[in-house]
Amino acid sequence: MSDDSPAKPRGYSSDAQSQADPSIQGVKVSRRAFLQSSGVIAGTLVSGGLVAQSVTEGVQADTPAGSAASNGANSASAVRMSLRINGVDHEFNLEPRTTLLDTLRDSAALTGTKKGCDRGQCGACTVIVNGRRINACLTLAVMHQGDDIVTIEGIGTPDNLHPMQAAFIEEDGFQCGYCTPGQICSAVSLLSEIKRNEASAVTPDVRTQRVEFTADEIRERMSGNICRCGAYPNIVKAIQRVATNKTSNA
Repeated sequence: MSDDSPAKPRGYSSDAQSQADPSIQGVKVSRRAFLQSSGVIAGTLVSGGLVAQSVTEGVQADTPAGSAASNGANSASAVRMSLRINGVDHEFNLEPRTTLLDTLRDSAALTGTKKGCDRGQCGACTVIVNGRRINACLTLAVMHQGDDIVTIEGIGTPDNLHPMQAAFIEEDGFQCGYCTPGQICSAVSLLSEIKRNEASAVTPDVRTQRVEFTADEIRERMSGNICRCGAYPNIVKAIQRVATNKTSNA
């Protein structure tokens, strides 16, 4: 009697497999059912992970800023310091790595000093420390205890403008105005530099006893202050106006 049943692959024995694993006897699982069950399991694992992540993020979001859980290291390392700004002593409790720029803006609420590039390239954060201009973003506040710090707020007021501020208005030395506080602080310090006969890269003779207020000297000394609006010609005119005492407030 012939056997018309299809030939089974070599090495395959359903009887042997059933005997080896009694738990699968009588159970037939199709490929589609297997893939569907695998997808359900994988989806459960992924959703469980997302729930755990969302819970963790929710706890972090509900943690108050400044608490030990969010920035305990910063709070623990904060130091007490005193800075003299525009003739007034200010007490701060700051993390030692806080820049002078962030201290002025965030802690002293003196937002006239602007944050531009935050890497010492644009000059928008220029302030005057002990009579010399510096980039506030490149120095730490803790380094200036005992120094005399002057910001744009300490140079003049709306009712009593500094001659340089008046000259910038008269010569239209600004457009958007974002860089103007740094420009004015730098220009005021520039006047003192030239009066001290400090030579620059364009001074014809560094041995001279008198540095002239030439346009080249002004442009060279103001080159660290960028004006993205391009008001440079009028900025030079404003500084020349103050240098020659032609401002209405001079």
